[in-house]
Amino acid sequence: SVLPAAIPNLLLNGSDGIAVGMATKIPPHNLGEVINAITAYIDDNDIDVAGLMEHLPAPDFPTGGIIYGQDSIRQAYGTGKGSVVVRAVAEIVEGKKDDYSIVITEIPYAVNKSTLVEKIAELHKEKRISGISDLRDESSRKGIRIVIELKRDAYPKKILNQLYKLTPMQSAFHVNMLALVDGIQPRVMSLEMILREYLKHRQTVVRRRTEFELRKARERAHILEGLKIALDNIDEVIKTIRAAQSTDEAQANLIKRFKLSVLQAKAILGMQLRTLVGLERQRLEDELADLIKLIAELEKILADESEILRVIREELAEMKARYGDERRTKIIPHELGKFSEEELVPNEQVIVTLTAGNYIKRIASSTYKSQGRGGKGIMGMTTKEEDVVEHLVLTQNHDYMLFFTNKGRVFRLKVHEIPASSRTAKGAAVVNLLQLQPEERVTSLITFGAKPDGTYLFMATKYGTVKKTPLSDYANVRANGLIAIKLDDGDELKWVKLTSGQDEIIMSTALAQALRFKETDVRPMGRATRGVRGMRLRAGDSVVGMDVVVPGTQLLVVMENGYGKRTKIEQFTTHARGGVGIKAGVVNSKTGRTLDVRAVTDIKEDLVIVSIQGQVIRLALSGISLIGRATQGVRIMRMNEGDKVASVALVGDAKIEEELAEKPAGGKQ
Repeated sequence: SVLPAAIPNLLLNGSDGIAVGMATKIPPHNLGEVINAITAYIDDNDIDVAGLMEHLPAPDFPTGGIIYGQDSIRQAYGTGKGSVVVRAVAEIVEGKKDDYSIVITEIPYAVNKSTLVEKIAELHKEKRISGISDLRDESSRKGIRIVIELKRDAYPKKILNQLYKLTPMQSAFHVNMLALVDGIQPRVMSLEMILREYLKHRQTVVRRRTEFELRKARERAHILEGLKIALDNIDEVIKTIRAAQSTDEAQANLIKRFKLSVLQAKAILGMQLRTLVGLERQRLEDELADLIKLIAELEKILADESEILRVIREELAEMKARYGDERRTKIIPHELGKFSEEELVPNEQVIVTLTAGNYIKRIASSTYKSQGRGGKGIMGMTTKEEDVVEHLVLTQNHDYMLFFTNKGRVFRLKVHEIPASSRTAKGAAVVNLLQLQPEERVTSLITFGAKPDGTYLFMATKYGTVKKTPLSDYANVRANGLIAIKLDDGDELKWVKLTSGQDEIIMSTALAQALRFKETDVRPMGRATRGVRGMRLRAGDSVVGMDVVVPGTQLLVVMENGYGKRTKIEQFTTHARGGVGIKAGVVNSKTGRTLDVRAVTDIKEDLVIVSIQGQVIRLALSGISLIGRATQGVRIMRMNEGDKVASVALVGDAKIEEELAEKPAGGKQ
């Protein structure tokens, strides 16, 4: 499209350049960002590529998509040649029947949608991509929408990665900024060179335009001055014209009598009688006055180069206001396969929330403010029907997080790779992050920094099996996961803790039985092993919690109907591994079954409780009564009818908050 003031099409849409465009591989850019970069160059001619990229960070394709890698963009801007990796925008969406589909809403620039759909169908037909059950193009005027339905036994994340690899859903846009300078010399130009040549071009255009407007204004003012002389001496002008025998004679007499130019004399002779009307006379005088002001302004512009730059800046600002729009292409700073986002993400304290339906999100821990015991809380998140919040983990953005699944597999991510969401948002499906098998779900999360606090991972299953494995066995976790424990039929891996090898473990059950035993009772084992019996269960019972205890700690017991208590750990004597344990509480219709039991070491912490219906409360741990082990506890959260506690977490450690307050955002902890 042609825009006023001739913004360089070389940057806007890859077509004609500063003079005659020769390049065919120049990506389009966002108009507002281009104008910001030009304005920055006007203000500072010595600005470098890094400074220009603050205003013009990357190309902006009309089809959207995601650009990866600022280094490649910096190279293209700095040398005039480079390659920009662009990916389609695709999301893994969960269906109503526990199946998944991949929905593509944006595709890379210059990729034909129909060709892309045909390519996907061809790959499926050739069995290079398996697991696709249906492929539909649901695009409309509202935008692109390609739906790829997957079979129930398919791996959604794996198929999406295959699509990026084998189809144009991931493309490299090669940049070659070749253009004619002054219509003569073809040159490969950097971003700074393009802006410099464009600015020179605009200065020439504004100067020539101003000179043209000044010439026209002076010519018109000259005519108006002659008409004004005629009106001021109208009787003599009429007498002179009437005395002449011809037009040429009248023109010559007017020039001689009133010292006019030929143009002025001709204008007087062509003057109509209506000019004698008072209003017409006033209009002529006003026009002459305006022209005198305009001539002064135009002369001022031509006399000072900074005035020309001011005009260029004002025209750019006006164009940005009229034609500017939002960026369509998202920018991911790191290169694909070269994640280094720690430099861009502050190392702040966050809470990672995971639901039973495997929806995950990351939010700042300051979102939840402390309330008094017995309060109702605030809305914490929107969940799907029949979905509940299961895990809340306090961590920091630069830490690692291990994801353990019910099938005994483990995956690893950096915390900042988990999508950040608002307090009430549902979050993202875990299958967008991990290559989960059909009917596999994450059951336990564990987080640790660059220097872990423990040397072992201690695991416990739903039916009482335990296992201890060195943390070093998980130094390298493949993208498709590793086996963490071999499970018996029907059993599930539920809890994993970091331990030192010399700790004590406590396991608790839904019927309020608790067993405390020494970690040394469990020998270290490799990853792909079964483990040993940790606790013997009674009929209808199952493990609901496993934690690490040290002398002087307290045991926090939370029941599903909102009751809870604290009990001194000394009341739970140490027994041999494999026993049934001793009573940790009272289970009845009022309290409900035991939901969570864990060891606490600092009552200055806060307790966050999430219910099945999504209610969240944060209260001081010190506000929960310290009572005996064989008691039902006190009400700590008032439940709505039909609601029950779904998950609990400890947050707001005073020591951690002090450390964070003392260190700048993004500093190492």
